Amino acid sequence: MAELNTGDGDGKKGGKVRSKKSNSKVDLTAMVDLAFLLITFFMLTTTLSKPQSMPLGLPDKDDDPSKNKDIKVDENRTLTVLLGDNDKMVYYMGLLATPIAGPKDISYGKEGIRKELLKRKKSVVEYTGNKDKGLIVIIKPSKKSNYRNLVDILDEMAIVGVPTNAIVNDFSPEELKLLEGK
Repeated sequence: MAELNTGDGDGKKGGKVRSKKSNSKVDLTAMVDLAFLLITFFMLTTTLSKPQSMPLGLPDKDDDPSKNKDIKVDENRTLTVLLGDNDKMVYYMGLLATPIAGPKDISYGKEGIRKELLKRKKSVVEYTGNKDKGLIVIIKPSKKSNYRNLVDILDEMAIVGVPTNAIVNDFSPEELKLLEGK
């Protein structure tokens, strides 16, 4: 049992004999029980933070890849991002044979790919004159790139608000040379 003992009252003053006072005791058991009940209540009623996930559109399982046709897109609206090893990222706008911009190495973050995406997004809206026909980004992670780089570039897509992006894993020989730096 929890108790709170107060002073004795045992001191003598001036040689007078005083009667002994009994110690006052306060039982703290009920307060401890109440504290644990409150802690339990708040732990059970508090909502924990929910894990955040990024929406990812995947093809249906019953889709036959042999029946899928290649989709033609306007090269003036297409930006391709190549992801390599050691956090290397190369981008180009349009077709690789006749690029509108690039190919150029670029870094991750606010002053790197985000700045370029915002610039290209604005130029595509000016080119098309239509906000619905925005920038299309094709992300090509190589076998040497890591998962973190892919998540970082997808985060940049969400931050900038690129409406259409695709993850593609087929590389042309020229794109492989770009990533290898030859």
